Amino acid sequence: MRNFILTIAALGCFLFASCGDYDKVDKTPDYTYKYEAAKQYFAQGYYNRSAQTLQQVISVFKGTEAGEESLFLLGMANLNARNYDAAATYLRRYYQSYPKGLYTEAARYYTGMALYLSTPEPKLDQSATYEAVTEFQNFIETFPTSIFRSQAQDRIFELQDKLVEKEYLSAKLYYDLGDYFLNGGNGNYQACIVTSENAIKDFPYTKRREDFAYLILKAKYEYAKHSVPEKQTERYNDAVDEYYGFQSEFPESKYMKEAKDMINKIPKSFYKPEVNDSIK
Repeated sequence: MRNFILTIAALGCFLFASCGDYDKVDKTPDYTYKYEAAKQYFAQGYYNRSAQTLQQVISVFKGTEAGEESLFLLGMANLNARNYDAAATYLRRYYQSYPKGLYTEAARYYTGMALYLSTPEPKLDQSATYEAVTEFQNFIETFPTSIFRSQAQDRIFELQDKLVEKEYLSAKLYYDLGDYFLNGGNGNYQACIVTSENAIKDFPYTKRREDFAYLILKAKYEYAKHSVPEKQTERYNDAVDEYYGFQSEFPESKYMKEAKDMINKIPKSFYKPEVNDSIK
């Protein structure tokens, strides 16, 4: 990525004294000089300085080749300076303004990268993560043969893992809340079940599939356990059915012993004795 950026930046660079001339560049009314200086700053790795100078020229050169390059480099300078929100804004503005521009393919990919790099840890709100996934998916659809395709696909997988982790933490929190706050606990267990089932549906190949499945089983068991007596038979049998499904899909599960022990705690009066015997 760095070599790609430097190659673009170097195309128009001219040699001026040094980056110590920043005050001179900032004060000069010569916008062509500012433009070339900004590219030199970029090539030398002074990304914030480059971005500040490019801000002064993009409106002056709007509609020209220099304006096109300036807008793209402004986005890339912010990306390299780790100003990810600004980078995404300018790179998106570039490909929207120049849908067939010289740097459109790169701008769309690096918009996704800016969003990717700004995504928070899984326990926080994941709106930015969804936005990054969408950006990369749109990039792949628009440029299916791009040299960046495999990297974009890898980033999508990473972002989906983060979304899955967010859902797992949410489902586990509902389970851990247990019989607190919501409807004597049943609301929490039901929320755990729904969240886990939706996660499996949305991300069927997730590495967390077994963990979600076990959470569903545990939540169904606890849901039955905390139910009123007239509902327990139906709900305990639902937990048993869930156990058999879990056993079938994950016969070597790390949770199998705990799953068997849990189901065997169900009083025999709530379902047929042969079921209990077969689990043993």
